[in-house]
Amino acid sequence: MTNNQKLAFIPFHAINQFMRNDFRLAVIRSTLLALPNLGEDHQKRIYKLTKSDVKVPGFRNSTKAPVPVRAVAMTKAFEKSPKLVAGILSAWSAAQADFCQQTHDFLVERGWKILPVDTDRTRLPGFLTRWPAEEEYDVLYDAFNAQHPENEASIDELSLMIVWLAGRLPVEKVSPADMAEDELPQPEEAEEGRDKS
Repeated sequence: MTNNQKLAFIPFHAINQFMRNDFRLAVIRSTLLALPNLGEDHQKRIYKLTKSDVKVPGFRNSTKAPVPVRAVAMTKAFEKSPKLVAGILSAWSAAQADFCQQTHDFLVERGWKILPVDTDRTRLPGFLTRWPAEEEYDVLYDAFNAQHPENEASIDELSLMIVWLAGRLPVEKVSPADMAEDELPQPEEAEEGRDKS
């Protein structure tokens, strides 16, 4: 557990520093449109967070607002609420199960240490800050497309999927040897740590 204590986490909403406004809105909108086809856990989580965190002018219950209106209002809450970011990204990745699995397998083949696809990442305290220095987004995108020529995802979509699955933001670029020392937290351990923070 000593390695875990050395690892630095930043809250999930720190991802907003790495996302363009138009892409943030597109992710939220596509997630809300996909939500009716996702599992009950995703639906309940987003419904609860929308009700508590999202204010839509003209609607007492923000969950009743049309998706385009709700998505715009949700971008403000997305910038401030780590739980909403985690809920949206969890649902967004689940809505693209094949792409999610392909990305996971791609990262594992490249030697990334990441949690299994079905891990509930919303229970983690946030993103790790260490990122492999040689793994720039464009390098990963080119390598992924070489492996999956049928890929239709944009570089932004692939980058976001990598960030979510790896649980990392490129804040501190480190060597592969340094990355190998990172011991990934399990969501149960993370829940215990979150209570103290």
